[in-house]
Amino acid sequence: MSKFRTIEARARARKGDELDVILSERLHPVLSAPDMAETADDRWLSAMAKGVFAAGFRWKVVQAKWAETEEAFIGFAPKLVASLSVDAERALAQDRRIIRNPQKIRAAIENAQMVQRVSGEHGSFGKFVSGWPDDDVIGLWAWLKANGTRLGGDTGPRVLRHMGKDTFILTGDVTHGLTTAGLMTAKPTSKRGQREAQAAFNSWRAETGRSMAELSLILAMSVDRPM
Repeated sequence: MSKFRTIEARARARKGDELDVILSERLHPVLSAPDMAETADDRWLSAMAKGVFAAGFRWKVVQAKWAETEEAFIGFAPKLVASLSVDAERALAQDRRIIRNPQKIRAAIENAQMVQRVSGEHGSFGKFVSGWPDDDVIGLWAWLKANGTRLGGDTGPRVLRHMGKDTFILTGDVTHGLTTAGLMTAKPTSKRGQREAQAAFNSWRAETGRSMAELSLILAMSVDRPM
């Protein structure tokens, strides 16, 4: 396996001093387990809904509508969203304040039900996520895909990173970096491929003391974007 100092040297050769600026500006802070455990359930549901609504849409469009989306979804209070009536759901599908996609509206309701259930079992959704081992974050991805709605692919990992859970994300550039390092030949969509990626990031984190979020962004910046 490539030593990460070699990968970081390539990234610094390409980006220079800009690398540290990019790391500080583009990454959400990784939260401690106690801080994550204190994050309110409505913020988790909001992040999930934002990730789902953003899939396939321009981020700027979603961001511009988000304040009104929060209003339309009653501040994403899980208990309230989970109990929305069929008529309320239909009304949301006609509400010009939000992106009027019935499937994504339904996903917000189903994810509210999931958040409410997990919170009841663990004390809060944040406590559940904060207790998940960082060295098996791909297991948390799989859990979100299986138990949530529309949280598969990169959506679940992006939600986790936004909320402060340390995770890498298998973007095209990160995957290209992994293949350049000789760790795989294609995007690791299989469980085996994801385990190999997890093992690489676990090793690099132990080597460098950096978060997996930092490692994945540095890895992405160490290679030219594939054509």
